[in-house]
Amino acid sequence: MRRKRWIHVFAICMSLIMMILVVEPVRATTISDLEKEKKELEKQKEAAKNKQSEEQEKLNSITGEIDTMQDEADVVAEEIEETDAALVETIASVTLIEEDLEEKETQIEETTVEYEAALATEQAQYEAMKLRIKFLYEKGDSTYLQLLLESQSFSDMVNKAEYIEKIEKYDRDMLEEYQLAREETQTIKEQLEVEKAELEAQQHELEEEKANLETMLAEKQAAYEDYELLLAKAKQEAAVYKANVEKQNAEIRRLEAAASQKQSEIDAAKKAQEEAAKKTSSGSYNPASSYSGTGSKGQQVVSYACQFVGNPYVMGGTSLTNGADCSGFTWRIYKDFGYSIPRTSYAQRSAGTGVSYSEAQPGDIICYAGHVGLYIGNGQIVHASSAKTGIKISRATYREILAVRRIV
Repeated sequence: MRRKRWIHVFAICMSLIMMILVVEPVRATTISDLEKEKKELEKQKEAAKNKQSEEQEKLNSITGEIDTMQDEADVVAEEIEETDAALVETIASVTLIEEDLEEKETQIEETTVEYEAALATEQAQYEAMKLRIKFLYEKGDSTYLQLLLESQSFSDMVNKAEYIEKIEKYDRDMLEEYQLAREETQTIKEQLEVEKAELEAQQHELEEEKANLETMLAEKQAAYEDYELLLAKAKQEAAVYKANVEKQNAEIRRLEAAASQKQSEIDAAKKAQEEAAKKTSSGSYNPASSYSGTGSKGQQVVSYACQFVGNPYVMGGTSLTNGADCSGFTWRIYKDFGYSIPRTSYAQRSAGTGVSYSEAQPGDIICYAGHVGLYIGNGQIVHASSAKTGIKISRATYREILAVRRIV
């Protein structure tokens, strides 16, 4: 007994849940609501445009900074190349001067040896002359006179006199020659020392120039590295701004499409409202047969169904004028066209052939949890919504879609 009682209670609860699902109120979507939603979309679109403009302005600004920094970095890069070339040239010049200095030192050493040799030769010649002069001085002129008197003939005397004169002249000439050789060697040595001093001065100046160029090159390389870091950072910021601009553009397109869709819903709702008002005032509706030949069968079905927008919702009802629930509405619409489908919303989820929502066409039944409606195209359905809103047009995606069934 207790088990049967629990089963009975469970059945009652499930029935209540099904009734709640069937009669679950659907958010009313009046023309006023649709216009408010469209206005909100336009407001969001304007905000997105403002945000897009801000991000675009930031992107333009950072792009300008990147161009400027790149130009400056290019200038520094050129200066680095020029400084590096000047440094290479200076180093080459220092190397050449060092080679010249080595050569000058070798020449100076060789010239010093030559000078010392010339000086020694001169000194030896000088000492020899002093000895001869001293000898002549000690012997006196009698030696020359005796030498002349001992001559065998006048020509012999002349020859001896010339010989004596030649000896004296030879001594003087040799001394002068050695003195001249020493002076020339001294001059060459002094000139080499002057040239060496000049080379050392040039070497000192070039070493200073090399040090300055190395310092300048290091500074410019550091500056270029700073530019590279700044450029990398700026490019990252630009990428972020660009992504934000693209994101806002996508959002603007989405909002424009949503606003356009909303306008279509407004137009469809107004049209349905006008048609419902006409039918209400005239008290007559076009029969299903009157829509024959006005498009596809599915289009005929929805055109016929839309004329009942505004009529009441009645739980368990199947009357298109006096009231129907969601499944009663779809069941009756298709019945008037000669099609037999299940009566309940749950059973209609297995009617006809299943298709995806992306393939939905006018006349397809859109199935939700405990609810169904007829797809009329452009992302909208006509359905018996609730006791509060009656038969109306809504967005097809206002709730989670469980299935799409094609009857015709």
